[in-house]
Amino acid sequence: VLFLAYFALQVIYARRKYKISPPETTGHPEFERIFRAQANCSEYFPIFISLLWVAGIFFHQGVAAACGLLYLYTRFKYFQGYAVAAQGRLGPLYASARLLWLLLGLAAAGLLAHFLLT
Repeated sequence: VLFLAYFALQVIYARRKYKISPPETTGHPEFERIFRAQANCSEYFPIFISLLWVAGIFFHQGVAAACGLLYLYTRFKYFQGYAVAAQGRLGPLYASARLLWLLLGLAAAGLLAHFLLT
């Protein structure tokens, strides 16, 4: 939640800096990158939380927590990279996608083990 709040505050600061009033979402290219980075991070957050929760309950809390922290770090780097240049988002984007796939695999393995072995 703190990450989402940080991202939202960055959009507010960019709106003030470039004098872009809501509900406008276009204007200065730097504002548009910050706005898009915040929207992208917000769009993936429910998927991340769901996978983290299931992987933590059914697979292993420690492994899920480590993946979750790495995911948050990669999304933070994604946001920072995107704010500077659109190409700056790609490395962290791929890393965060791999972590989501890993969490999906852990969640699936945990669910399978739980329901097939009990």
